[in-house]
Amino acid sequence: MKKLYFVIALAIVASMILTACGGGAAPTQKAPAATTAPAATSAPATTAPAAEATLADCPKPEVFCVGLVTDVGKVDDKSFNQSSWEGLQKAKADGNADLIQYVETTDSKDYAKNIATFGDAGFDVVVTSGFNLTDPTYEAAKLFPTTTFIGIDQFLMKDDKHTDLPLANLVGLVYNEDQSGFLVGALAAMTSTKHKIGGVFGTDAVPPVWRYGEGYRAGAAYADAQKGTKTEVNIVYHNDVGFDKTFTDPEWGATTANSMIDKGADVIFGGGGKTGNGAVVAAAQKGVYAIGVDVDQYLTLPEAQKQLLSSALKPITAPVANLIKAAKDGKTVGGLSFGGAGYAPFHDLDSKVSADVKAAMEKILAALVDGSLKTNVAPVKPAK
Repeated sequence: MKKLYFVIALAIVASMILTACGGGAAPTQKAPAATTAPAATSAPATTAPAAEATLADCPKPEVFCVGLVTDVGKVDDKSFNQSSWEGLQKAKADGNADLIQYVETTDSKDYAKNIATFGDAGFDVVVTSGFNLTDPTYEAAKLFPTTTFIGIDQFLMKDDKHTDLPLANLVGLVYNEDQSGFLVGALAAMTSTKHKIGGVFGTDAVPPVWRYGEGYRAGAAYADAQKGTKTEVNIVYHNDVGFDKTFTDPEWGATTANSMIDKGADVIFGGGGKTGNGAVVAAAQKGVYAIGVDVDQYLTLPEAQKQLLSSALKPITAPVANLIKAAKDGKTVGGLSFGGAGYAPFHDLDSKVSADVKAAMEKILAALVDGSLKTNVAPVKPAK
């Protein structure tokens, strides 16, 4: 497989969900019904470059300023935050941003303060990275109505706490993580020789993480039903720590993955910042198949390349850059913008994946695109 495979949301789906959120037009950046994205022309940086200069007021209107507020996973997490920062870098390279800076969050209590730092400085666009920043971003959008806010992984619906949605200056970039998880779950089940696979994730209190993990489980079950096999799926969420630790604990990720491998698992899916990375690297070091998350981690985790079967994709860089361009062009419309979902190339392991498995994966992808196949994964973890 020499290309990246994506499921792109239909514009009509986006508009339906926007209506459910309380009305409003769909974002300007509409994705086509389905497409295959070209392979990246260069690998993302393995460490994020430093932000430009010390934060100062944006010299408007001559300079178009864009800021990023990370979640606690840090900007060089080789995953979500880093891809968000690369979105700002792409916007600058494309001529759609003049000054880009980031603020790293080290304590979740500082979300609002960090976002306000850019608002007070007069930045034109503020990007906030991750579900945990949903409400702080919403409040900032009301406080700074002339600034455009792009909330990645932030699905806000009109309810008793958010009565004024949609806001014209707030766009949520959201994904169907259950579909990406479903794809790699099916892949794991079809490639496991021991019929034992594992998943190591951050907290399932974060809906996108839940959807990844349960999509993985559902995909494995679907493949079993199609192939007449029975795969044991062991999924562990890092729920025993707070939000400040759950995505930044590679040691726990590695230990948990190793425990699964010792019990016979021969495919490990790691999801959740540095915690997931720890699981992926540990699997590779043990010589079993590893599956990355969010981005094609073959490009960001070279220590896992030889055993990296694929990655569950959630393209961030290009959609963020596109939304920044829309803001600069004055075309941003508040609401939701859907990114894609899919799986990454097999890279070094391409010859190990049979033609039958490749064909099955493309068939599953097509069925998810046209809606004939549903993951049946709840949007959030059901209450007990």
